Amino acid sequence: MNATILHESHGRIRIRLKQRRMTLEQADQLEAWLQSRNWAQQITVHERTCTVIAYYSGDRRAVLDDFRRFSWKEAEKNVNLPAHSSRALNREFEEKLVGKIMLKAACTLFLPPPLRIARILWHMVPFVRRGLRCLLRRRIKVDLLDALSISISACRGDFGTAGAVTFLLEVGELLEEWTRKKSMEDLARCMSLNIDRVWLRTEQGEVLVPVSQVQPGDAVIVRAGSVIPMDGIVLEGEATVNQASLTGESIPAIKRPNSTVYAGTVVEEGECVLEVKQASGQSRYDQIVHMIEQSEQMKSAAESKAAHLADKLVPYTFVGSLLSFALTRNVARALSVLMVDFSCALKLAMPLAVLSAMREAGKAHVTVKGGKFLEAVAAADTVVFDKTGTLTHACPRVAKVIPFGENKETDMLRLAACLEEHFPHSMANAVVEEAKRQGLTHEEFHSKVEYLVAHGIVSTVDGKRVLIGSAHFVFEDEKCKIPEGEQERFAMLPEEYSHLFLAIGGQLAAVLCISDPLREEAAAVLRTLRNMGIKRTVMLTGDSQRTAAAIASQLGVDEFRAEVLPADKAEFVARLRKEGHTVLMVGDGINDSPALSEADAGIAISDGAALAREIADITIAADSLWELVELRRIAMELMRRIHSNYRFVIGFNGVLIALGVMGILPPATSATLHNLSTLGVSLRSMGPLPQAQRTLIAE
Repeated sequence: MNATILHESHGRIRIRLKQRRMTLEQADQLEAWLQSRNWAQQITVHERTCTVIAYYSGDRRAVLDDFRRFSWKEAEKNVNLPAHSSRALNREFEEKLVGKIMLKAACTLFLPPPLRIARILWHMVPFVRRGLRCLLRRRIKVDLLDALSISISACRGDFGTAGAVTFLLEVGELLEEWTRKKSMEDLARCMSLNIDRVWLRTEQGEVLVPVSQVQPGDAVIVRAGSVIPMDGIVLEGEATVNQASLTGESIPAIKRPNSTVYAGTVVEEGECVLEVKQASGQSRYDQIVHMIEQSEQMKSAAESKAAHLADKLVPYTFVGSLLSFALTRNVARALSVLMVDFSCALKLAMPLAVLSAMREAGKAHVTVKGGKFLEAVAAADTVVFDKTGTLTHACPRVAKVIPFGENKETDMLRLAACLEEHFPHSMANAVVEEAKRQGLTHEEFHSKVEYLVAHGIVSTVDGKRVLIGSAHFVFEDEKCKIPEGEQERFAMLPEEYSHLFLAIGGQLAAVLCISDPLREEAAAVLRTLRNMGIKRTVMLTGDSQRTAAAIASQLGVDEFRAEVLPADKAEFVARLRKEGHTVLMVGDGINDSPALSEADAGIAISDGAALAREIADITIAADSLWELVELRRIAMELMRRIHSNYRFVIGFNGVLIALGVMGILPPATSATLHNLSTLGVSLRSMGPLPQAQRTLIAE
């Protein structure tokens, strides 16, 4: 790429490309390609000026080398752009807004009065039509007030006021449409699929390939706990699929051969082979947008209250206008009241505040599926944590492998990795990574793999039943035995590790010791949450009582429960809610799904099981638990903003009505101030929430 450095400082560089113009698609490609570089912290591409602003870390030469070797052909091959571009949306609405303002200014300055009046009457038509529709349906809503105020002004010959009100309403509608679409696009992008690789069935067997290589007609294998990566038709197998995010169905759907499956849904039980129909999976985007637009579940109680109050206040505004006219016989005073109503700002500002908060959460790597869940986070007094992968690192490591019987350590690790690679979970990832570190290849030599939730994995190798999972599963459920003469060695297993038990043919074959270090920030995050109003923190784990107690003391949680099963977690959360607590549940595994569903708001870790992410109401990044603190801050600031908006809208519009009745404000001024206040509170609602310092950590 030919480019010139315009300006640079420490960790920041501004570069102009040596080309005359850049398309929106090229700008998206360049930004995505640069963002994928290891040095990239923040990349901004300005397509109008063909410039790039890059914030980077590390060696400056690496940054310049990447700019030099960039080519549009390489970007087209390696960068998968979303079907819907946020840049294109912003450009579209920028041009609409600027065009509307320029046209209004030009008409005011250059058109003769008769043509200006004709233009105003033309722009009045949609508002009058909506008002008449309300009247015919016998509904007194804000559309009727808008139509009456504009029509009365026009009838009185005050076309300046009618034109100003119409223009402000059009700008307000444009801004509302842009904010809603932008917020929904950001949310949909956050909630879209995050799948890098899939199991592809080929003539040579199952192959793990990048999702970008999958084409329509290919056969993809999806197993329990995994997300379906593409739209397709089931070729083989039978599975129950959780489709709640797309259809709202609470009961998983049974999928058999010839059934249609959709990208983004999750296999709860069983497995299937599907024929890919739409390789890109972009249909998921439109389904999510439709869900956000249509689902009443997305509305918080504050939004519903605002909409309900707004509708209730419209008749009072109408009656107040008639009463003002009856008492004063002054059309101007009555019109001043009519041109001011509470519903515009209430109906517009509250949803915008919620959508903007959800968008801001998305920028902080937190995906929120609806405003009601932010409200739950703000009101929460109890947080329940799963331990493994949540309070501990999502990538534990295999500390040692202890073989039993005549088995060899490397053979047992190879076998364990071969089984575990099919099911994404923190412990499974640890086993696979350890095998990779030791250079152990683990080709498929087992038969069908079956995953039992919260227990383990079952398969068959050389005609023998192979199990890997918890002690409860291997010894109590499956009645496996410890080889003779090795009971004492088994009793000496190191207690500082979590254990995975591998059994072959009913005999213990190996124990994999998993080190599960705590997240460095976990204790500080818990203290900070307490300072932000959380009264009770609880840790749930399947570990032994002794291990759980040691970890709980390090973290400083208020209480813990050890040796719990998925049903126990859900039952515990349900009991807390019955006691009157507002409960957040934080987890990452398939076994956390029932509790996530039971909580007021379920919060999943982004690199956890797909089923947990699908069921959860909120997803946070796996990098740091500080996202929980940021989520709580955003939720609390959102509620403060909503209450502040209530006070401002009621107070300001109440003053306007009073001044109008007293004859102090003429109708034009009253309408202008009302619409400007509505626009102002809406723009405020769209703005970023106040930042809070992370200095709340208790000493």
